[in-house]
Amino acid sequence: MAEYILGLSAYYHDSAAVLLDGGKIIAAAQEERFTRKKHDAGFPAKSINFVLKAGNVRLEDIGLIAFYEKPLLKFERLLETYHGFAPKGFASFSSAMPVWIKEKLFMEAMLKKALAELLTNPDDIDKLPPIYYPEHHLSHAASAFYPSPFEEAAILTIDGVGEWASTSISHGQGAEISSVCEIHFPHSLGLLYSAFTVYCGFKVNSGEYKLMGLAPYGHAEGERTRKYEQIIRDELIDIRSDGSFVLNMDYFNFATGLTMYNLERWRNLFDLGPRVADSGDIDQRYMDMALAIQRVTESAVLRLAATARELTGCANLCLAGGVALNCVANGKVLRSGLFEKLWIQPAAGDAGGALGAALATWHIGLEKPRQANGQTDDMRGSYLGPAFGNDAAIETCRVFRAPYEKIDREDELCQKVAGLLNDGQVVGWFQGRMEYGPRALGNRSILGDPRNPEMQKRLNLKIKYREGFRPFAPSVIEESIRDYFELEGTSPYMLLTVPVSQSIREKLPENFESRDIWDRLYFIRSTLPAITHVDYSARIQSVNRDVNPRYWRLIKSFDELYGCPILVNTSFNVRGEPIVCTPNDAYRCFMRTEMDYLVINDLVLEKSKQPLLKDDQDWRSQFVLD
Repeated sequence: MAEYILGLSAYYHDSAAVLLDGGKIIAAAQEERFTRKKHDAGFPAKSINFVLKAGNVRLEDIGLIAFYEKPLLKFERLLETYHGFAPKGFASFSSAMPVWIKEKLFMEAMLKKALAELLTNPDDIDKLPPIYYPEHHLSHAASAFYPSPFEEAAILTIDGVGEWASTSISHGQGAEISSVCEIHFPHSLGLLYSAFTVYCGFKVNSGEYKLMGLAPYGHAEGERTRKYEQIIRDELIDIRSDGSFVLNMDYFNFATGLTMYNLERWRNLFDLGPRVADSGDIDQRYMDMALAIQRVTESAVLRLAATARELTGCANLCLAGGVALNCVANGKVLRSGLFEKLWIQPAAGDAGGALGAALATWHIGLEKPRQANGQTDDMRGSYLGPAFGNDAAIETCRVFRAPYEKIDREDELCQKVAGLLNDGQVVGWFQGRMEYGPRALGNRSILGDPRNPEMQKRLNLKIKYREGFRPFAPSVIEESIRDYFELEGTSPYMLLTVPVSQSIREKLPENFESRDIWDRLYFIRSTLPAITHVDYSARIQSVNRDVNPRYWRLIKSFDELYGCPILVNTSFNVRGEPIVCTPNDAYRCFMRTEMDYLVINDLVLEKSKQPLLKDDQDWRSQFVLD
């Protein structure tokens, strides 16, 4: 049935599956949520089974399958890159080739073999539908434009690399997407940022958030920050006035090597060696370095956005690709005034490629029309994963012999949870369909009181088991955004960092910037200290009453009872673990942390009343604490 399209991303990181029915998104999820392996890159069998079940269809009913990139074109890039840099990189070449020749060069055969296992009869491999292969950056662009509210928009995609493109500008109009210009590998803003991520002691593909969160601790007016920024611009990347750029590959090894950068050259360039991962306190030099690369990245993104506006003439901009998850840069683009409206795909990384591939196949491959309403997007809040009813929650409680209180009236439930939060309790909040993308948006969230000056410290160290410097995001009901934040419009997917309002700020003491990181971190900077970062910024999620009525009702209850229409919202997981998917995942995470309460649908569980987990002795060994 051609109306059904299955979109897939796999074999790099963040594998995912998406189901479309008549061009409408039925379900979407990342494989990591089911396998419990963070950034799982394997074939997304469990995600496929979920989206098929959500659509009440079998794999045999699918009309087309869309894979998020062209494997042969990617192989071409690999060969040409090694040839261009030869004989450098032979060790990397010799280790990569057997995998490519054995598996990835024959991607279609490998995909079909894996897909056949999901058929009612695995021997009926000839019943599999055709597989389409949109290019990687087209998949990203399609994931951003087609679900957006815009009839016409410029599309900016920035990531590490696809087949060849690392940055692209496209023009979306109606059902059409046309490529305007591209920047090709090895010149990549995403890989440049990732190189600094590693140098500052974090991991590629997961630590970029940390580097962005560390940047505000850099000395904004400091000589060292300016020096690092100038070194980056003079030696590592040449950014032209139109935003195009060239990396100096003498300093990088990612094209043909097994590391991101040339260690000796970087050490000499910055007079600073790489930070040892998980080495405790962070030297001020790495904070200044984080700020320097963040500034360079923002500069490039702003110039690229200006060029996108000039070349397309569009007043609206759509963003996708891994760099589109840099919410600080996104906020700068929004406030620049270059565009009237901005829309960012909530699953902006490779997981979103599964959605984009399916939508590109529908609108471009099958030439199906598209109708945007100009107001709302088609992501339905990105609540596209599995949901579990009260029966499933009660079964989890039965298995773990967990006592609970069931509250059937929603207003009573929300008032009770609001009261717990006001009392300083930390609450695991598990409701409805799981989010698609890296952000928890109120259905798989850990919640706290933003007014509590101890909340950030407690959440980082006692709940998430992660670095204490990392900020937390506020969820605010749409009606109250402008009372607390300098934002015109909304931010439903937690992908914009904006200044907190002057009206709630506290004055900083003299010489604040020269203080120790922890003195700066724990200084009360506003009446909402738990969500105000050291530079008076916040990465906000605006909550719409119609999109997530229960979460809106909870925050509204907190406002009505205690005068604050905002909650701290962080993802329901611990460091190194994917966001929880099932009630079982939620209960285990709840019991392994110092969370005080767990709310699953209508069930309220109090930590002090729970029996100890039997397998609780070595649970952290299950996760790589990245």
